[in-house]
Amino acid sequence: MGRDELCITVPSLFRCPISLDVMKSPVSLCTGVTYDRSSIQHWLDSGHDTCPATMQILSSKDFVPNLTLHRLINLWTTTAATKSFALAPAVSEEKVRVWIEEIKSGKIERCLDLIVEFVSCGEVSRRYLVSFDGFLEAIVGVLNTNCVPIRVLESVIRVLSSVLLENGVNEKLHKLVFTSNSNCLPSFISVLRNGSLEYNIACVTVLESITINNQSKQLVAGTQDVLPVLLQLLKTENDHQDLNEVVLSFLISVSITRSIKTRLVQLGLVEVLSSMLLSQNAAVSVVEKSLKALSMICTCADGRSAISVDPTCAGAIVERLMKVSKTATEDAVVVLWRMCCLFRDEKVLERVVRSNGVTKVLLIMQSEVGEGNARTMCGDLIKVLRLGCKNGGGLGGAVSYETKTTHIMPC
Repeated sequence: MGRDELCITVPSLFRCPISLDVMKSPVSLCTGVTYDRSSIQHWLDSGHDTCPATMQILSSKDFVPNLTLHRLINLWTTTAATKSFALAPAVSEEKVRVWIEEIKSGKIERCLDLIVEFVSCGEVSRRYLVSFDGFLEAIVGVLNTNCVPIRVLESVIRVLSSVLLENGVNEKLHKLVFTSNSNCLPSFISVLRNGSLEYNIACVTVLESITINNQSKQLVAGTQDVLPVLLQLLKTENDHQDLNEVVLSFLISVSITRSIKTRLVQLGLVEVLSSMLLSQNAAVSVVEKSLKALSMICTCADGRSAISVDPTCAGAIVERLMKVSKTATEDAVVVLWRMCCLFRDEKVLERVVRSNGVTKVLLIMQSEVGEGNARTMCGDLIKVLRLGCKNGGGLGGAVSYETKTTHIMPC
């Protein structure tokens, strides 16, 4: 069965960047990118704070209806009404049941290519497949099998990443992958180690989407090879911004305990984040995620020690101030405040002073970023940094400074 038999050609402008389907209610984010309302609402409700297309951290999660595009889509839909039959699934129920039985019987490669082709056609096809009892169970069952070829695992990940946004799929996949008798994580690790870049990205996306509670996050992060493999990807594929973005997003998502944060520090996350902040080629979204990760890492003692020891981290943070979104700038201020004010790290204070940190922090206080807690922390920083300047860049006389900003305390 060829692609022409399975789907209809749709102008790319009319497709939602998330679902790849014709938008029913197009809305635009503050980044200027337009999505279907239901898809972007699901993305934001899942805890994301980025624009899916640009991966830029959102300064606002509000969206505005794109009425012009809506009218164009309605006009196109009316014109194409005579072709509406093409939107109906071109695969019979009997054929889908045959696919499910073939997967269960181990004849996987014979049908996976057709399934991948079918789910790529749009929302109707994906919803049609996941509505069948046993379909997701059969697909996840492949991940729970030993010695599966990498090409087959990649196809399974492709199918799962395609259906993630369908109603109830994340929750069902969560139950299937994290049941007591399931052993799917080695298959995910295999794709991360041996799969191509495209499937590395899809694999991390699936993992983040199905780790929907603290128990599953701790389970994944505690699996022996998951975090080391992800850190290795960041170290070896550091020019691939899309991969960096999804890996950092996942690491931020699972960093919910001190032990997980400590493990990430031991694996060299602070050095990786410093490198990303210093890179001239790093996407803004990657820089912002790096600052978010540092703001979480510095809540544990090992994280603060790694930031203190790293010769470039503090200066790289100062360099990025006011060059990222309001949220990311606040994350950077939190790191500097913790290190310089709350824990009075002499090495970090000296590097911040030498990096012209006083001027940068003053600029933040004068901008819209310097509001509320951020403004209070900036005020604390100015006092400590100025004392540091008087003492030649070291902490010296600043040791007697007492901050009254206690709303962010160490974990």
